[in-house]
Amino acid sequence: MPGGEKYHTSRGARHGKAPPELARIIGMKLLLDQFMLHLKAQRNFSRHTIRAYQSDLAEFSVYAAANKADAPAAMDRALMRGYIAFVSERKVSRNTLLRKISSVRAFTHYLMSNGILESDPFDLITLPKREKRLPRFLTEGEVGKLQDDNEPEQVDAQEKNYYFSQRDYALFELIYSSGLRRSEAAGLNIGDLDLYSGFVRVLGKGSRERMVPVGDKALTALRAYLDTRPKPLAHAMPLFLNHNNTRLSDAGVALIFHKMARRARFVRPMNPHSVRHSFATHLLDHGCDLKSVQEMLGHKNLQTTELYTHVSLERLKEVYDKAHPRSKS
Repeated sequence: MPGGEKYHTSRGARHGKAPPELARIIGMKLLLDQFMLHLKAQRNFSRHTIRAYQSDLAEFSVYAAANKADAPAAMDRALMRGYIAFVSERKVSRNTLLRKISSVRAFTHYLMSNGILESDPFDLITLPKREKRLPRFLTEGEVGKLQDDNEPEQVDAQEKNYYFSQRDYALFELIYSSGLRRSEAAGLNIGDLDLYSGFVRVLGKGSRERMVPVGDKALTALRAYLDTRPKPLAHAMPLFLNHNNTRLSDAGVALIFHKMARRARFVRPMNPHSVRHSFATHLLDHGCDLKSVQEMLGHKNLQTTELYTHVSLERLKEVYDKAHPRSKS
């Protein structure tokens, strides 16, 4: 727990046995607040992950209170089964359901490790398996159309009162060239970009730092964008600015991509994450090894990156079926 404090009031508590009177007295809200402090201080999670935990646990806390389970002593298997059923009835995706369960499980494990909860309320509950949804990505032709229809000169000619065409184009080129998450791109400072060596320093999930190559086309777009910025350019300044000359937000990045897709008259959705998926898929299509793609994407586990091989293999099969005269009987 934060500050090293643990609720150990007896010999039994040191061995994971919660004193019954303590489990009845401590309120859920206090414990949830302490758990969130623990996540922020010790687990080094991103703000997006923290926000997801807060949202999921706030929902669980309302459900628990409505079922007269506002203290750890009342957190049993029946409550967890009821909560899973409650979430499932709202027709959320399986992965959303599993994320919510994972948030609550992390909380119960925290309570057990601190001697507040005696046993795991999820024990003997069978959970659904995660859906393996193939990531949405753009074809190379679609990427080319996005680039063509968002060339700064063309946008400037068509939208006289829009002054951010160079920024938008550089942002798109960087995310496609280096496979950044939108939060990673928004969080970049000028000093993170090395225009001479062609690398960008990225702070990813869990504050893991990585160096990612930046392609020539993206470097050219970034130089053109930086030429439009007020001088001097300090290393600690945000790389991408909004209309108030402050750091562009994650939501701002998404809005820019939505605007770019509209200019290209895209029918299906396009967002920063689908461009990141396109980066990985196109690299594999052109023979890049999986381990290198994993490192550039900042994936902790190779298994996460392996999902892109399914996309590439499916596309390979499609090309084969269309091109080979005897692919079908």
